[in-house]
Amino acid sequence: MALKSKKRRAAPVEAAPVADINTTPLIDVMLVLLIMMIITIPVQLHSVNLNMPTGNPPAQLEKPEVLRIDIDPASQVLWNGTVVSGREDLEQRMAEQVARPVQPEVHLRPDRKARYEVVAGVLASAQRLGLNKIGVVGSEQFVP
Repeated sequence: MALKSKKRRAAPVEAAPVADINTTPLIDVMLVLLIMMIITIPVQLHSVNLNMPTGNPPAQLEKPEVLRIDIDPASQVLWNGTVVSGREDLEQRMAEQVARPVQPEVHLRPDRKARYEVVAGVLASAQRLGLNKIGVVGSEQFVP
């Protein structure tokens, strides 16, 4: 006897709604914006163009006058080896040098143990009065 099997049909499964956001359009828009930004940004060069002087510089006929300002460990200011009495005296001497047609080169040599306020005050006075050719020398003493 042949059994007739009844094929049972499964009930249709309802598709559950998708709760995730579709990011494909978002990615497409971001790629388009990235490409537009790359196209519109100007090309950056990795060099700086400078107009440099050509030829040899003129020979210096005379050596510049050098003015030494030393600051000793006791924070006393020395003008070419002589002690300066105070800030007013220092500024008066600087003003005389500024008034000259050719300013001398000023070599400031502070001692390692000199107070910072004194060194900064000398530099500030030089800048305020218009002393242009100034350099700090002897900085090798500050390297450990």
